[in-house]
Amino acid sequence: MSEIGRNTYEALLNAARNAQWHAYAPYSHLSFGAAVLTDREEIVAGCNVENASYGLTICAERTAISAAVAAGATRILAMVLVHSVHGSQHDVTPCGACRQVLAEFATADTSVIVVTGEEQRIYRLDTLLPHAFRLADR
Repeated sequence: MSEIGRNTYEALLNAARNAQWHAYAPYSHLSFGAAVLTDREEIVAGCNVENASYGLTICAERTAISAAVAAGATRILAMVLVHSVHGSQHDVTPCGACRQVLAEFATADTSVIVVTGEEQRIYRLDTLLPHAFRLADR
């Protein structure tokens, strides 16, 4: 379960699944939930919120990260992402914008755990976003 431990993973997974229930996805009908573990040892969750103007849609990952930062977090230690894209032939991983926002608040070795049903895949941020753009050394 990466380095976060089984209990922490279960808590992140439950928070992400609970957030997924609140997803606003009337256009894609694809619900996502994300939960992050912060440097304050808090778990903060978010869901995707679609908009008729598609470019204004916000992903679950960025919702969770933004809520964590608004609550005072400065570092993301791990993320769990759950989704409803069953039967896909491709992994469903965070989009490029979410990867870059995560890179602002996480380190290269931060775990991103993607869960579909009972299947999980664990990624390191640097495998999802090699050579991340950074202005400051964090």
